[in-house]
Amino acid sequence: MSNHQHLTYPPLNTLKPVAPQVWVADGPVIEFGFFLLKVPFPTRMTVMCLDGGALFIHSPTPLTPTLKGEIEKLGTPRWIVGPNRLHYWWIPEWKAFYPQAEVYLAPRTKEQAGTRINFPAHELARSTGYPWDGSIGTVQVPGSYMTEFDFFHRASRTLILTDLIENFEPKRLGLLMRWLTWFGRVQDPDGQMPRDMRWTYSQHENELRQAIETMIAWEPQRIIIAHGRWYDCNGADELRRAFRWLLNSRASAVKQTRSARTNRAPSRCRWRASRRGHENVQA
Repeated sequence: MSNHQHLTYPPLNTLKPVAPQVWVADGPVIEFGFFLLKVPFPTRMTVMCLDGGALFIHSPTPLTPTLKGEIEKLGTPRWIVGPNRLHYWWIPEWKAFYPQAEVYLAPRTKEQAGTRINFPAHELARSTGYPWDGSIGTVQVPGSYMTEFDFFHRASRTLILTDLIENFEPKRLGLLMRWLTWFGRVQDPDGQMPRDMRWTYSQHENELRQAIETMIAWEPQRIIIAHGRWYDCNGADELRRAFRWLLNSRASAVKQTRSARTNRAPSRCRWRASRRGHENVQA
């Protein structure tokens, strides 16, 4: 762990309402990379409350005493989800506090985690057949390095992605990180699938395209992502923009990019969490 506080979205480790029955909790920065290059990533968890107070915990952040108290006011964690092989770090502490919760992990997560995951867990392996199907849609996005599972909260039209889109804000970054995020195609306002991750999907473009088309057909109003500024409106349009390289011709992509940069006005379409006694802390 590292102390890159300027990258985070405080207050941390506390629930922030996004839509009815959907919350996020912004967590600390983790570092990920290879050899001497370690890149800091702010983290974000999503919580959805289903019938009977059953909680769906997506990509959990640290379970602090304050967060634990807030969670237990909402309901009981029933499913704890590691949506791809890289998002597992805090799952063990959640499982320790909520032993009755079922853990679902993307393929190869146990291999990645080693002895850190030393308890039984289901493997995410399909897009239907889960106990949350009635309230949450699931889509599988298979790739060579990792398979990501993404989720759609039907009632609020909220799409939950993990690493499929990253969107780092330049004003929060130092010079090196600004260049890295620009080069990696993950810089706001045009955050996309990271360049290195895109290479790992080069042999799976048909499956990726089908998954993105499924998400667009859901017509999401908002998109929550794990790293960077998330999208609080125009979700389907943001998908078309971020994946224009996959969905559209080059000419159409240029037009969409210019339109997105010119017309983006997030303050007019934000869901005002402050009406429920909280602030939406996205900058």
